[in-house]
Order: sequence, then C-alpha cells, then structure tokens
Amino acid sequence: MRLTSLSLRVVCLTTVSICLASCSANAEEFLVKDQAAYKVAVKDARPGDVIKLANGTWDDFEIVFTGKGKKGAPITLTAETKGEVVLTGQSNLRIGGDYLEVSGLVFRDGYTPTQEVISFRRDKSTLANNSRVTEIVIDNYSNPERQEPDFWVMMYGKNNRFDHNHLVGKRNRGVTMAVRLDSNESQENNHRIDHNYFGPRPILGSNGGETLRIGTSHHSLSDSLTVVENNYFDRCDGELEIISNKSGRNTFRNNTFFQSRGTLTMRHGNNNLIEGNVFFGNDADHTGGIRVINAGQTIQNNYMERLKGTRFGGALVVMNGVPNSPINRYHQVKDATIVQNSIIDSDHIQLGAGSDEERSAVPIDSRFVDNLIYHSDRLNTFTVYDDMSGITFADNVLVGESSPDLKVGFVPQDLTLQRAENGLLYPTDNSISEGVSRDLKVTTKDMTGVSWYPKTEPLVPFGSGQKITVKPGDTVLSTALATAKSGDTIVLSPGDYTVSKFLKLDKTLTFEGQGEVNLVFERSAMFEIQDGGSLKLVGLNISGAESPDYAGNAVIRTSPYSMLQNYRLEIINSNFRDLDTNHSFNVMSGAKGTMADNILIENSNFENVSGTILKLDKENDDYGIYNAEYVTIKNSTFDNIGQGIIDYYRGGTDESTFGPHFGMTGSTIADVGFDKRNKTKSSIYLQGVQVTNITGNTFKNSKPFLINHTVGEPKTRITNNAFQKTAAPIVNELNSALENTAIIENNTGLSK
Repeated sequence: MRLTSLSLRVVCLTTVSICLASCSANAEEFLVKDQAAYKVAVKDARPGDVIKLANGTWDDFEIVFTGKGKKGAPITLTAETKGEVVLTGQSNLRIGGDYLEVSGLVFRDGYTPTQEVISFRRDKSTLANNSRVTEIVIDNYSNPERQEPDFWVMMYGKNNRFDHNHLVGKRNRGVTMAVRLDSNESQENNHRIDHNYFGPRPILGSNGGETLRIGTSHHSLSDSLTVVENNYFDRCDGELEIISNKSGRNTFRNNTFFQSRGTLTMRHGNNNLIEGNVFFGNDADHTGGIRVINAGQTIQNNYMERLKGTRFGGALVVMNGVPNSPINRYHQVKDATIVQNSIIDSDHIQLGAGSDEERSAVPIDSRFVDNLIYHSDRLNTFTVYDDMSGITFADNVLVGESSPDLKVGFVPQDLTLQRAENGLLYPTDNSISEGVSRDLKVTTKDMTGVSWYPKTEPLVPFGSGQKITVKPGDTVLSTALATAKSGDTIVLSPGDYTVSKFLKLDKTLTFEGQGEVNLVFERSAMFEIQDGGSLKLVGLNISGAESPDYAGNAVIRTSPYSMLQNYRLEIINSNFRDLDTNHSFNVMSGAKGTMADNILIENSNFENVSGTILKLDKENDDYGIYNAEYVTIKNSTFDNIGQGIIDYYRGGTDESTFGPHFGMTGSTIADVGFDKRNKTKSSIYLQGVQVTNITGNTFKNSKPFLINHTVGEPKTRITNNAFQKTAAPIVNELNSALENTAIIENNTGLSK
C-alpha cells in the first residue's frame, strides 16, 4: 500500500477500499464513497491507478480530475458499476493533465453550475492532453432557464478522444458539444470524436441549438485536425446547423444523420473532408444534408435520401460568399470537390444559395463530378440562384428533370434502384459507378453510445396509456389528474363539470368527452401546461361564463416560468363560448420562455371571445426566438372574436431556425378583430413566420390579416379563400427591397 502521510492512512482505512490492480505491480485501485475520499485519492494517484466512485447518487459533486498518467498506463476515473453512479444536482467534471481516462458515469437530474458539464481542462492553464472520455451518459441535464446557455462537453488541449458516449435531450441554449481553438495549445489538436450517440435534441426555437461545433468564427482560419467519425445523430433538431464546422482540416467520416432537421455545415474554415456520411430524412420537414462554404472542401461518397429541407437546409447546398468577407461572414466557395455522392428522392439541391447584394461572390474553381441524382417523382431538384460557371459539372447521372440552368455535365438515365444489405439504394445496373460506393459501411444506432443505458423515445404519444373514466363532481378532474400517468386519457362521462382549481399538467394527458360534456371554470385559467406537460382536448364544451371578472383570463396557459421541455396542444371537436367576462380573454396564452412543438385546432368552434384564440407574442425581444414551431387550424369556425385568431411573433433577422409555420384551411371567420384593444388591427397577425399556408377559408366582415416578412425566404401562400366585407390581406417585406414573395391567388371577393 502506498501512503504519503498518517492522515492519508487514516482516510484510506475509514473511507477508501484499496486493492491491488492486476495490470501493474505499482498500480492501485481505490473505491471511494464520498467526495472527501475522492479528493485524497486523486491527489495521490499515479500512472495506472484506478479510482472508482461507489454506486449510488452523488449530489452537487464538482469533480476535478487531474494527474499525470503515462501512455499505456493512464490514471482512470470510473464507476464501481457502469451506469450505477449518477451525478445529480449541481455536478460537473473538469479534466486537466496527461493520459487521463473517465468512464461509466451518468449525469442526470440537474445541470452544471459552470459553463460546461464536462470540460477537457481544469482551468485556462491546465488542459487535458492525450486523455479519453468514454461510456459517459448525459441525459436531459439542462439549465432550467432555456435561454441561459451552457455546453455539455467542451474539448481543449490535444490528442484527446471522446467516444462511445450517450448525449440526449439538451433543451436549453448552447451547443451540445464543442471543440475550442482559443489558444495555440488547443489548435491542430488531433482530437477524435467517435461512436457517440447524439440522441434527440428538440427544437430550440432560436440560435444556439447546434449539436456539435468545431471551432469558432474568431479562430476559424486555424486548423483543428479533428476527426468526427462513426457517430449517430438521432433527430437532432435544435437549429439549422446540426454540425457547425468553424475551423480547418477536419474530417467528418461515416456518421449517420437520422431524421435530423438541418445540415452538416461548413460554416467557416478551409480544407475539410466530408466523406462516407449517410443522411436519412424519412420525408420529415427540414431534414437536410451538407452545406458548403469556404475553400478547399471535399465532399465525397456521401449518401442523402428523402431529405425535404430547402434553402440553407437542402440536401446539398453550395453557398454564395461575401466579397472580401470579414471572418464572421460567408467566405467564397472555391476549390470545392463534390464527387461520388448519391442524392436520392431529396427535393432540393441549392447552388449559389443566399445570393443577394451582400453575398455576391459566386463559387469558383470547383468540381461537381460523378454524382448520382435520383428522384422517383422526376422532380427537378436543382435551384440555381446565381452564375455557376465557376463549377465544372461532369459525368453526373441524373434521373429526373434536368435543370434549365445546367446545360452540361449531366447524363440522363432511366434507372431502377434496389436497397442493398447496408440499407442504401443503388442502381440495379452494376455498370453504373456514379454515386456512393457499394461497400460503404453505414454506422447504425446500436454501434454507438453505451450498451447499458436505453435509447428511449423522447415523446409520449397522446392516448398511449390507460383510460380513466370520471363522472360529474366537484373535484373529479383534479383527482384524476393527480393519479394519471403520462399518456393516459381522462374520459369525461356526460354531464356538467365545474372546475374550481387550476388543472396543472406536467405530463402528457388527453381529456376526452363522452357524449354531451359541459365545463366551466372558476379560476383565471382552466389548464396550465407546466414543464413536461402536453394537452389534448377532444369533444368538450367549454364556457367562460363562471370565470372571474379579470382581464387576461385564458382557458389554457403555459407556465409563467421558463419551460425546458417543449409542449404539444391539440383541440379536437370542441366548442368554446362566452370567453368575455372581461377584456383580453384568450383561449390559449403562451408565456415567454415556452415553446410548443405543435398546436393543432381541428373541427372546433369558438364564439364570443374578447381576446385572441392563440396568443403567441411574448418573445418580442427580436432575437429570432418564438413561442411555437407549428400552428395548424383545420375545419373550424370563429365568430365574434375581439382581438383576432392568432398573434404569432418572431422578431429579428437571425437565419438559424426554420419556423414558425402557420397553416389554416377549411375554416370560417366572421366578425373578427374589432375590439378596441386589438393593437394589430388584424384578424390574423403573423410576424416573421417562415411558412404560411392560408387556403380554402371564408372570411366574413373581419379585419384583414397582416403578415410581416422579416428574414430568409418566407413562403406565404394565400389561395382559394372567399372574402366577404373583408379587406385584402396585407403582406409587408420589412427588411428586403426585393419584390414581395407572397403568392395571393384564386381568392374571391377581393377588390382589384
């Protein structure tokens, strides 16, 4: 036994179990059971030593792991049993020194007290080198304030490895994992990031939701030499950039992107290699592939299937640059090599994307060769925004319509594809050599992460649990709510119900009426969706007649505090009336710091509402943040609504997000928007909404709807509607001198 002092001997005998490690005569193994014992053990650790944390929950443990191991004899910090040591509360891990290895720990039920959960440095002067973090889990370990940024993993130093880890559910602002190059000691670092499971990251609704970033704009002309390979990105939907590359000479190889919104983006930095990556979009909205910016990028042997993203989020995007660009803007694409890629049933290849008065530098000295572009619907997948004579197109196989802007370099073919054992589609004609290689090895989910921690689904579907039937009574709904589990359905028997308490949801629940079910409520709101909650209403009649005489009531509201977890709201086959005991009575109000993945209103009726049906305007700081990703209204009626159907706000000009989205079809709107407190003077107010489709509706004696385009290339369609005593829609381009992009056609009743 190695002892350095009497005090150490006492600690060892009382709180540390010591046994000889079999790997080395001089190495020792320490099982520590509290934080004090850990500090003693790590202080005395030598090359080859193993420090094990005892199984259990370690609360508020800021681990500082420092030491000097040796090649082949690292100092190791691990769990007594992998997966059974849980770091909770305000816990984190800082690593500093040489040849250190950490494994087997789980971070859950808390958040970091500093900027990082795991940092490959103790402080600015003590970096980690030649060190490894493997088989670590970070699960929903997010700051409760969604706009307060932090990082889960930050790599510094050189020659470090991060592998076989499981990162899932980052919900607050900040990159999930990043590599920093802010000193010479962290540049040309030769890090390896491999075989990690990057699990679902929900839509953030603002900038700062990347899953992986290599470098920053400030140091983007420096080389990182980081290898990112054999990782699985599972529904990483935080923002436009799944991976944001901001440094040079990195390799992104054999990673799989499963149904993830956004792209692998070469945002800054030169001479990077992107090869052997696989993108499965499954026709999901905004799923993208690779975005090319800067010089010397090689994009080869990548596979992209059923990607639906457009503009900056397309299957393959080659950007325009800014002439003499500052370091933080868009550098011109030059010397790009795009070869042997397969783009299958993906809708958008964008060339010269972002072309405008500022981004006028077109790609030069580049090659687009031996690629396979196939679309079973024979779509023309190319959009050409500018002069592409700086790209040489040659020997590409095209199955689909040819682009009128691209005259040469494409060989039309009539091919049949068949799925191979590796899960990819290839031409049945083996003589076709264009596209990805037939021996490409695809990284699957089970190859990544840890074997001892489940990869669970992130959402509980409505109606997936048990049914709980209740009969009319004073407290039956609050009682049922308290006992219900996430996914359950509370079935209301016919009759009249009075709700005297707030129904606060922190789980996914459905309230479904069976027959004639009438509800009134006596508080300022009936339902409050809290963190973790989602709500579905089916077949209910809800009246505000018994609500208190307060301004600003709501049938449904979100928590007044920031919510980490995105919620869902569905209103089906329900009726709302008499929401007018005072002014500004809304059906639904979303608070600042809350985000809905989806809000759906279908086959429902609303009458005599003094406020707004959907009040989603609290993110008004103009930072590109908003309250809901998708809002859809179908086959519903709205009569005598004082302040409009929806107040939907996204301010600022940031281009990092895809939403918001608004759709309204088959509905009737009458006498809407005339309340004197309706500041927008409209029946529908959409600010900064990116995708709008208003079709097949009837508007009677209502205020016009007002749409303000603020950023990007918003897609607004107002078609096949009937307008009676209602002014024409107003669409403004607030930040662009370009022609208005809205499509307004086939409507009746509009004066010309």
